[in-house]
Amino acid sequence: MAMNPERPAGAPDLRRRRIAGALAATAMGPAFGRALASPPEQFPSRHITLWVPWPAGGATDLTMRLLAELAGRRLGQKVIIENRGGAGGTLVMPVLQQAAPDGYVIAQLPQPVFRAPWIQKVQWDPIRDTTPIVQVSGVTFGIVVAANSPLRSLDDIFALARERPGTLTVATNGVGTTPHVVMDELFARRGLEFIHVPYKGTAEQMLAVANGQVQIGVNSNGFAPFVDGGQLRLLVTFGEHRTRRWPQVPTLRELGHGIVAASPYGLAGPRGLPKEVVQTLHDAFRAAMQDPIHLAELAKYDQELAYLGPEDYGRAMREAYATERRTVERLGLARQGS
Repeated sequence: MAMNPERPAGAPDLRRRRIAGALAATAMGPAFGRALASPPEQFPSRHITLWVPWPAGGATDLTMRLLAELAGRRLGQKVIIENRGGAGGTLVMPVLQQAAPDGYVIAQLPQPVFRAPWIQKVQWDPIRDTTPIVQVSGVTFGIVVAANSPLRSLDDIFALARERPGTLTVATNGVGTTPHVVMDELFARRGLEFIHVPYKGTAEQMLAVANGQVQIGVNSNGFAPFVDGGQLRLLVTFGEHRTRRWPQVPTLRELGHGIVAASPYGLAGPRGLPKEVVQTLHDAFRAAMQDPIHLAELAKYDQELAYLGPEDYGRAMREAYATERRTVERLGLARQGS
């Protein structure tokens, strides 16, 4: 039988120390690995893209550009505006649906995104496919005509529609938008019709009304500079009360039509946005919203802040979605199978 070589002195202690060391390394392996790994990326580490569902140059685009610039200063990264106008302001939804939930793609959510799924079939859901960040403001809707138009009231418009059936041209900011839905209801109640002329952008639409290409314009408060500049006449607004900017102009409700239409909007990200990312974006945009420069820009369009945090904004979004369904059904606009 072969003899084992003589074990050197202290070998058992050395082996025990090696085993103990190996066991200790195994026990702390994951923590040790994390310590050696690169730290998580600090958000944001690059520019953020904010999609606006209206063409460049309109009131919403201009206010959002300023808000993005102010928020970017607080985030330490640029917030770049990308415009995707058309389809009544709903084209940002496919963008959010396909974007990674990392906070680098966000969008402005207008009211039509809560109405469109009840009117037509879409592949997205405004609640399921979004993460609410912050509600920003709302808009004032109104009906305008050219400054030299003989139409001086809503009753004048109805009278002209009766006198010349099927000839009155009405421009809005898109099919299924709040202006379009409201005008449909007002005319349908009286058995009247109009020729609907949708426009992608407010500025283009207002110029068409001012130049006589269409007779009536219905839109949000992007019409403000044209009204104040004397190119357009504001006949009626859709809010709960008369506006502070145009206190002489009556509301639909005041005139007995029983309609109050508001359109709050905010910012949202893709589904599954991490809470810490939401909080970072919320804090930056909330601070930017309250900047005097931004408040002054809103005031140009008779707008005020309508702040809601992520949780409250999410609740408001769900309520808006349910309300729009009831409105669409009441007007007989619901798609089959909705």
